[in-house]
Amino acid sequence: MTREEIKQAVFNVLDEINQELPQEKQLEKSETTVLFGKFGQLDSLGLVNLIVAIEEKLQEECNVSITLADERAMSQRNSPFRTVASLIDYIAMLLNEEID
Repeated sequence: MTREEIKQAVFNVLDEINQELPQEKQLEKSETTVLFGKFGQLDSLGLVNLIVAIEEKLQEECNVSITLADERAMSQRNSPFRTVASLIDYIAMLLNEEID
């Protein structure tokens, strides 16, 4: 799966999540969108919902099962959940490891 395909899958999940959010709380479909942490758009429950939705989307579209929120992700100095770009890069890294 290419980075562009991962990005599209994440953006599709953002579309699904945005349908449930009021207009002023919706997440911009941009790699620079801050998801979590200082200036983040999501609270902890919103982040969990996003992670689960992305894991399900990857399972559906790619028939690959990965866990995004694990000890490895939580122990990183820079959170992979900080921005859309960091999340896409983290997913790409995990998928590349699955292939190897």
